[in-house]
Amino acid sequence: MANPAVMVLGATGRIGRLLQLCPPQGLHLRLQARRAQAGNSTGDWHIFDPRAEPAALARAAEGAAVLLCLAGPVPGRGGADADMADHVRLGEAAVRAGASAGARVLLASSAAVYGARGGLLAEDAALRPASAYGAAKAQMEARAAALGAELGVPVCSLRIGNIAGLDAALGGWRPGFTLDRFAGGRTPRRSYIGARTLAEVLAALLAAPVLPPVLNLAQPGAVEMGALLQAAGRPFAVRAAPAAAIPEVALDAARLQALLPAPLAAADPVQMAAEWALLEPEMAER
Repeated sequence: MANPAVMVLGATGRIGRLLQLCPPQGLHLRLQARRAQAGNSTGDWHIFDPRAEPAALARAAEGAAVLLCLAGPVPGRGGADADMADHVRLGEAAVRAGASAGARVLLASSAAVYGARGGLLAEDAALRPASAYGAAKAQMEARAAALGAELGVPVCSLRIGNIAGLDAALGGWRPGFTLDRFAGGRTPRRSYIGARTLAEVLAALLAAPVLPPVLNLAQPGAVEMGALLQAAGRPFAVRAAPAAAIPEVALDAARLQALLPAPLAAADPVQMAAEWALLEPEMAER
């Protein structure tokens, strides 16, 4: 019997490239991009715009068991004209395609939906996004959940924490890099997940028959960005944190832990830096 198919929207993005390097065992990935790109000669590629070509999306998703939507503009990477409302449009397009294919839908959301909140953030915490990106992701979650209920499509929004190597610190590091420093000398603390660990967790979630409507995706504990850069051997400077800076975003990973076949280890900057060191050359090539 053929491996169950997973339709991946936004497969040329950073998480999509990561999944191609660490493909989930027992699943067949159908990869979507808006235009053909160098290096896309291998794999089951489907070239179309899911916002403007719903019929093409429905055809590509036909027979898929799961639809994973990773598509959408990222702050700082889409240019000044990036339209954050595309997150809502893409989420709705994914759910409609899920209805057509009889597939479950997983949407890549973000810890940004919580905003500047203290304490350990569980999935039932009130959402208070502090950025246009976070607000768009929160709206995407709400619209997709409502449409999924209307069309009978199971939808799970994955509130992904920082990904070591795809983040603003380790992933955005350049000579002269500077981090905010808060009272007590700490650099920003965030919930993190290692790059290879993320691929493994996504594989487990794609294979899971039932998921909750929303799910935090991070390893337990929070990590200082400065500690991550030190573990990777990347020097950095510090500056006094501005008043609007967020000192800590910590996601409660208990719900995720209960769904996985084996519990995730606590976030460890040394381990996460090592995961990224192995993947970084191949990610750069793609």
